[in-house]
Amino acid sequence: MTTTSHPLRSVLYMPGSNARALEKAQNLAADCLIFDLEDAVSPDAKEVARQQVCAAAASGLYGQRHIVIRCNGMDTPWGADDIAAIAKSGAAAVLVPKVESAQMVKSVEAQMVAAGAPAGQTIWCMMETPMGMLHAEEIASASDRLACFVMGTSDLVKDMHARHTTLRLPVLTGLSLSILAARAYGLRVLDGVYLDLADEEGFAASCQQGLELGFDGKTLIHPKQLAAANDAFGLTAEDVAYAKKIIAAFEEVQKEGKFVVLVDGKLIEVLHVEIAKREVAMAETIAALEADLA
Repeated sequence: MTTTSHPLRSVLYMPGSNARALEKAQNLAADCLIFDLEDAVSPDAKEVARQQVCAAAASGLYGQRHIVIRCNGMDTPWGADDIAAIAKSGAAAVLVPKVESAQMVKSVEAQMVAAGAPAGQTIWCMMETPMGMLHAEEIASASDRLACFVMGTSDLVKDMHARHTTLRLPVLTGLSLSILAARAYGLRVLDGVYLDLADEEGFAASCQQGLELGFDGKTLIHPKQLAAANDAFGLTAEDVAYAKKIIAAFEEVQKEGKFVVLVDGKLIEVLHVEIAKREVAMAETIAALEADLA
């Protein structure tokens, strides 16, 4: 899977049992929406929620935004039926909770194929347990249909008997293992949620840390977090202008058979040009997405 496809700066969880929330999400400035059938839905609402999210995914009312549906675990009474329904829903991907092995991914893929899932519908994996962290590379290589890792830091902290800290030191090893595995196999990778909605400064710091670690974006629990996530993981006009300047300067020296150039006093090589081209492509995709929401 390419790492320069649809932007994933802001990825908002939406409770699948809340029809009003699903409707309001049509106008939210999220790059991606995760319709949740798992944690956010009580057992007695699972069936109704499944019908609602699949209908929403098929509605075409969310523009160019990615729609992902998080199914229930495969060890629950609802998991298999969730997969079968999602396969026909038109959702971009199915998000599988608590993935701990390549076999789990392969099993989901087999169920999707059997249910008639289109070739373009992908698998996203929740990476949220110690076993998942230890098997990150195995999981990342499990299937060509696999497209993204989503960090579940709340569950990971719980299972580790750790604490939520500002610098997230207890989970940095797990985060880094997952990022390494994702990048090694060409997957996208998303940071976990920030739980304190009143702490805007802390949320901004968490986004900045996630950006520095290498995440593509952040999963969110409330629309009020959208703007900050989009800003943190997005590109400024100055960023894009500088990227274009790098590309143009490098193209000029290549005509002379050179592969190194100075731009504003900084040494630019092929790797910097690759980054610049990725940024320009992402900026164009973000602009199209934002125009779709206007």
